[in-house]
Amino acid sequence: MADTRPSTPLSFSELGVPAALVSVLTEAGITAPFPIQTATLPDSLKGRDVLGRGRTGSGKTYAFVLPLLARLAEGRGKRQPGRPRALVLAPTRELASQIEAAMAPLAKAMNLRTITIFGGVRPNPQIQGLRNGVDIVIACPGRLADHVQSGHCDLGSIEITVLDEADHMADLGFLPVVRRLLDKTPSHSQRLLFSATLDAGVDVLVKRFLHDPVTHSVDSAQSPVGNMTHHVLHVSKEGRVPVLADLTAAPGKKIVFTRTKHGAKALTRQLNARGVPAVELHGNLSQNARTRNLTEFGTGTARVLVATDIAARGIHVDDVSLVVHADPPVEHKAYLHRSGRTARAGAEGTVVTLMLDAQVSDVRDLTRKAGIKPTVTRIQLGDALLTQIAPGERTYVAEADRPKAEPARPSTGGGGGGGGRRRGGNGGGGAPKSSTGGGGGRRQPAKSGAGRSSAGRSSGGTGGGTHSASSFSSARRGR
Repeated sequence: MADTRPSTPLSFSELGVPAALVSVLTEAGITAPFPIQTATLPDSLKGRDVLGRGRTGSGKTYAFVLPLLARLAEGRGKRQPGRPRALVLAPTRELASQIEAAMAPLAKAMNLRTITIFGGVRPNPQIQGLRNGVDIVIACPGRLADHVQSGHCDLGSIEITVLDEADHMADLGFLPVVRRLLDKTPSHSQRLLFSATLDAGVDVLVKRFLHDPVTHSVDSAQSPVGNMTHHVLHVSKEGRVPVLADLTAAPGKKIVFTRTKHGAKALTRQLNARGVPAVELHGNLSQNARTRNLTEFGTGTARVLVATDIAARGIHVDDVSLVVHADPPVEHKAYLHRSGRTARAGAEGTVVTLMLDAQVSDVRDLTRKAGIKPTVTRIQLGDALLTQIAPGERTYVAEADRPKAEPARPSTGGGGGGGGRRRGGNGGGGAPKSSTGGGGGRRQPAKSGAGRSSAGRSSGGTGGGTHSASSFSSARRGR
């Protein structure tokens, strides 16, 4: 296994990235590669099959976007109707959107055309886009398989295939459809596989589809981000929501994870009822609602995103200061991926797990397997530790200024392909992904692709909201 980290960091140009792409990166303030990019770019730019592993937020998206665009631009292939030249497979709709957001300005610079393919939206615009001819398809497996089966997409001209978050696709049960799709790509084409972990499910894909791959692993599979602070707060059943409301009423963006879709919806309502602007994200929402809620969270209209594991990987929003496991996850991998929504790209962050009496043993095992040693404290509302964990004045918002809820809609059969066709066993919420994209300075992870959509606007909300509703006039200050 190669672990190639030069003592003197190389620039993108020195790694072989074309000048046109370097120029776009520089305009975005991105000048220094992350370790996963430094390790993999020399091999992927040469056309080698690459197996790359790095934790969430490590910069894997640019590690495959840059060589994919560079090699397509220098290749001899022509854009043809219904026959894309490159394929990027992602486990969820949100991740596919964020990959496209990161790729779009770079692809434009190379005169390459992209399209996203996933469920939850009408297929006809996707079909028309394929007919018009695209170079790169960024897709969730299920909906793409539908287009292939119906003859609207032919994978016989694929030159490069990327599997992003391969371990998560395995967790969601996508491996059979992924194998069928890869079988339709040319066997001699380049394949790049990126994942946070390289476990048994991923190994099946590696052995079958990658040819003499170069493996690069840039961090320990269990290593949590070094500048995260981990707390376990032992709360009573009655105190769980009040403690959570206090933490989330502090300044800054927070993501709260629940185990089930029902739990996410209920907790969102409870937080909003207490004056904390919150939106939900789970598989029962329509795609428009998912997009709008992510936009409201990204722009700060809602300070809190309450989500199932659908947001555990790939969702990137700048400056998430706190992640709360309102329901401790079942697996340690889920803990690490959820926690990775904060402390990204060198920033600091705090992770809190709320633990009930019946969960003590499970949480102890969970943190041990995750390789972390949290501070464990029995706590109740009013404890000074709460303001140490989430500093600042608690503010609450009047009902009229809170985000407007969208009724949940059961998924229809035709829309299941993107991040929602099959969900893992954590309450049906699924579990997304790690992604990077455009940013400023050396902070490379992209803002949510959903934030680019005009469909994400809502009539409710006034931003962060600092005035108190009458029922919360006695809001606690940070003391």
